[in-house]
Amino acid sequence: MDRYSFLRQLADSWVLLALTLVFIGVVLFVWRPGSRRLHRDAAESIFRNETRPAPEPTEAETGANRKEVE
Repeated sequence: MDRYSFLRQLADSWVLLALTLVFIGVVLFVWRPGSRRLHRDAAESIFRNETRPAPEPTEAETGANRKEVE
């Protein structure tokens, strides 16, 4: 059996099975109980500062210790 035939047979059987199981696992992960709140939070995250602008980040948050130039 040459290499191409072996890899073709492997892809047609075991790799297809593995990818199917990965797909089913991803679907089950997304539709698991309790994930609705996390999905809603992620979907609405762009609207969090809609009524007022976000506060300026502090130096600790930005990681920069710059001196202000006057």
